[in-house]
Amino acid sequence: MAETAEKRDGILETIKTVVYALLIAGIFRTLLFQPFWIPSGSMKDTLLVGDFLFVNKMAYGYSQYSCPFAMCSFIDGRWLGSEPERGDVVVFRHPVTKSDFIKRLIGLPGDSVQVKGGVLYINGTMAPQEPNGVFIEAFEKQGPVGNLPQCENGGVPLGGECRKSRFTEVLPNGVRHDILNIRESRLDDTPVYTVPEGHYFFMGDNRDNSTDSRVSQNAMGVGFVPYENLIGRADRVIFSSAGRSMLFFWTWRADRFFEKIV
Repeated sequence: MAETAEKRDGILETIKTVVYALLIAGIFRTLLFQPFWIPSGSMKDTLLVGDFLFVNKMAYGYSQYSCPFAMCSFIDGRWLGSEPERGDVVVFRHPVTKSDFIKRLIGLPGDSVQVKGGVLYINGTMAPQEPNGVFIEAFEKQGPVGNLPQCENGGVPLGGECRKSRFTEVLPNGVRHDILNIRESRLDDTPVYTVPEGHYFFMGDNRDNSTDSRVSQNAMGVGFVPYENLIGRADRVIFSSAGRSMLFFWTWRADRFFEKIV
């Protein structure tokens, strides 16, 4: 009987340990940091396919999208909210598809945003671009999905060098970040977008390979993103793997571990 009681107590302790661990993980994910894996190349070369990071959820406060499984649907608006800054790399909930996206914040409420000849203008003022060499990566399948990168130099064989011109863009508040060019595209010349109050305008750093606010939600883009849809700010890459699985240690990018996101 004593042995049976000991087994029962052991099982109960194991269950309690698992429950406590799940509660702690849930609190950590909801209030502090949410893990995020980069699935696409829209933010190259700031973020690469296979980068793993934690999103700082304290940066902008909490909304109904802060909790997993829609558990925070009771939150109306935003709690403990603070305003994001232009140039922040932000994870947000798509207003229509409800998927999580990561892009760079370009336009604040009330701003006018336009792209002319591939150059960004905010409130009529050009954001200067400085040539910054070439971004080179292997033309091969990337990440679990296995998508091939897009290249400025055409006709690249598998395993060859995929090249993109790189520029450093300077935003009006002084934030400097890299952007890439692949080709001339329709998104290199846009109308003037006026950002509504309570909304934000986002763009990917890989400008010719990004679904972002330059395309309306009706046209399967992102459009303007409401404040309450912001989940958090991406501050630092924690881990990075170029392979289809993080278990493939020979594909780890050790030089990107704990790299600050700018």
